[in-house]
Amino acid sequence: MNGRRPPGEPTVVSLAHVHDPATTPIFPGDPAFTLTTAATHERDGYYLQLVCRGEHTGTHWGAPGHFEPGGALADDLSPADLFLPAVRIDVRAAAAADPDYRVSRADLAAFERRHGRIPPGAAVIAWTGWDRRWGTAAYANLDGHGRIRQPGFGLAAVRWLIDTGRLGRRGALGSDTFGPDAGLDATFAVSRELFHEHRISLENLANLEALPPAGAWVLAGGAVNRAGSGSAATVFGLVPPHPRAGGRRVRTIRHQDGRRHR
Repeated sequence: MNGRRPPGEPTVVSLAHVHDPATTPIFPGDPAFTLTTAATHERDGYYLQLVCRGEHTGTHWGAPGHFEPGGALADDLSPADLFLPAVRIDVRAAAAADPDYRVSRADLAAFERRHGRIPPGAAVIAWTGWDRRWGTAAYANLDGHGRIRQPGFGLAAVRWLIDTGRLGRRGALGSDTFGPDAGLDATFAVSRELFHEHRISLENLANLEALPPAGAWVLAGGAVNRAGSGSAATVFGLVPPHPRAGGRRVRTIRHQDGRRHR
């Protein structure tokens, strides 16, 4: 073998941040995140860290039971619930102009005019550009009242995705922010609408420039905890050699640092 990928094999990209207490933003009120050395080569003959954090710290996925009383928990989900066709909705310009921006029904209609219908049971991912703020206070973007100022999904848009089957019994909302709700919504209305059936959330995503607007898949990894509300995770994007958007081939360019963009 020459080390090249076989024709037709997808490119696997990480959509997750490295989990590091020095840089990982903590949602206000969540447990602290610590990594401590539990064993060393010199003392114990092997190296091991002790990880302490909430299930929703850093890049992670959320299970329905996170908000839905009696909803499916991590160990109730099947692998298929964590492996979904993906679409990426680019709202970076709107989010840069308005940190409280909410993905609208009009945004979804514009996406479908350009890239085709969102497939049933999709992971619908908002690319807000927020991951560039990772590791800084600008990520949580707290205002003078301690409120999070981050973009999210609009409730009407999410209800439309559900009512039309684009978010089916399976499916996900994803974002490169703390979660699918706009930061100012302390009621978490979008999450409460999402977490029925076996739908999940994909939160604190990264590297979304590596994901084409349509034609890729996402796979959420991570530990499955007993009765877990979700899991810190590496979320993978599986990008086919020639992803198509709206019937047109998507041309991707690879940068010297390995990043890809459309």
